[in-house]
Amino acid sequence: QVQLVESGGGLVGPGGSLRLSCAASGRTTWHRMGWFRQAPGKESEFVGTIAGIGSGTWYADFAKGRFTISRNDADHTVSLQMNSLKSEDTAVYFCAVSLTGRILVPTKLPEYDYWGRGTQVTVRS
Repeated sequence: QVQLVESGGGLVGPGGSLRLSCAASGRTTWHRMGWFRQAPGKESEFVGTIAGIGSGTWYADFAKGRFTISRNDADHTVSLQMNSLKSEDTAVYFCAVSLTGRILVPTKLPEYDYWGRGTQVTVRS
């Protein structure tokens, strides 16, 4: 069993930045950690993913150049740095973990094994 807890969400104005964190417990090694978001009335949307070993990352088109995923192996956390935020980035952001490599770069939520409850990000002036 893996537990994932997100933190760092909040209210920010357009053009602002936020840094989200995902703390993992129950397992210290995994294939990939991903970030997803879900806006009200919409399905979950892939944001990006980082490998469990090395620094390989993969981002959705809307995230490229604005969002950065990084990993801290010392405390088993994965962060999502979000810059130049827009109102359309408003959503619940949550992390998900893939324990095996059955999908090399998983971009759909069912391709992950566990996910957290999320943290709210609201972008408005």
